[in-house]
This record gives sequence, structure tokens and C-alpha cells, in this order.
Amino acid sequence: MLRPVALLLASALLAPAALAQVYEVKMLNRGEAGAMVYEPDHLRIAPGDTVRFLPTMSGHNAASLPGLLPEGAEAFKSKLNQPFEHTFAVPGLYGIQCIPHLAMGMVMLIQVGDGAAVQLPGNLPERARVRLASQMGQLEAGQ
Repeated sequence: MLRPVALLLASALLAPAALAQVYEVKMLNRGEAGAMVYEPDHLRIAPGDTVRFLPTMSGHNAASLPGLLPEGAEAFKSKLNQPFEHTFAVPGLYGIQCIPHLAMGMVMLIQVGDGAAVQLPGNLPERARVRLASQMGQLEAGQ
């Protein structure tokens, strides 16, 4: 009698992991929004979901943006021209950058779970700041 209960408890505990989703983001020289972009450029995901960054064009990477990382989340950085997956466990707003193309505005936002309003870091290049502000507005509008 104890085994069915243990099996039921184990399956209930593992269910959230089985429901986690994987989202794909392309790293592009040119996309719908212009030059040096991630597509999509913003995501709203659940804690435990994974984002797979795909370098569909060479010269790109995906790295967390200092100053736009939830407390308790670990910074990350992929290698250039390599596919990269990151599982987002800590709720909050993550800024993502392509390090070689930050000055050209190659950034994106990932909202994990519910989040409070966040200030953009003040030391960003102009194009990156403008794109992040636009992406933040889209996330806030539920797009």
C-alpha cells in the first residue's frame, strides 16, 4: 500500500520539471527589427523554462547583462558561434547581450515569472538602451 502513495508523491514532485518549456532565440545580423538582433527580442517565460540561443549567423553570443540580472541569479556567457541553452530558475527580469554587438544594440529581455518594475542600467550604449526600453514597454503591455 505504501508503494502507490510513494509513486504518486514522486510523480507530483517531478511534474513541474516535465512541464518546463524550451524557447528558441535566433541570433541574427539582420532581422525584422533591423541589424544585430535577437529574434524574438523579448520573452515571458516560467521559472524552470529553458532558452536555446541559436547562432544562425556567425559572430554572436548570448550573455547576461550586468546590472540587469535578478538577485540570486548566476551570470552566464556563451561562446561565440555556439548554440547555448540556459535554464532560468530565478524569477525576475534578465537582460541579455551579444558582447561583440552591444554598442550596436544587440540586446533582449527575458521576464521569468512575475516581476517588479526594474530600472535599466545607466551605463549602456545608446542603441542598447533604446532597444531595451522598447522591449520593456512591450513586456509591460503583455506583448
